[in-house]
Amino acid sequence: MKSSQKINNIHDLKAEIARLSLRRKEQEAYLTDQYELLKVKIATPFRFFQRITSHVPGAGMLKGFTSGIAKAVQSKDADWLTRALQLGAPIVLNSTVLRKAGWFKKAMVLLASETAIGQVNQDKISGFVNKVTSFIKPKKKKKKKKLAEDTIEKIAIMEQQSAILEDERFTDGA
Repeated sequence: MKSSQKINNIHDLKAEIARLSLRRKEQEAYLTDQYELLKVKIATPFRFFQRITSHVPGAGMLKGFTSGIAKAVQSKDADWLTRALQLGAPIVLNSTVLRKAGWFKKAMVLLASETAIGQVNQDKISGFVNKVTSFIKPKKKKKKKKLAEDTIEKIAIMEQQSAILEDERFTDGA
């Protein structure tokens, strides 16, 4: 919102600065309140689910099982590649291989794939790629360099010998 009031002197400038800083503080307070309300609205379904599961026998055991998997999945070795694979693998599996599978099979594959992919990290994949590339790379590069050096030496020796022969011709004739 633009103020149509013009600033003519220092007093008007200070008054405008004070008005703008007051408005900024009001807007920050409003946005903070809205953020807190949003957090409460988002947390409500979670609290409802916790309240229901607290009365179900055996829910604590299931919670312990899933938290154990979550700890295995989010280990210290988890880097960006591991997390991306953990998110992407279930989506790809559910949309391709397990398209017509039931929810139980999908859940079991989800847990198994997250745990298995939790063991994969960027270092292991780069090590595997290095092994494959070292297997595929030709090992004749060193011989080519040595061959090139040998040919240069032979050429130099031949030039040296021809120079000696020419010197001998000139010295023999004199």
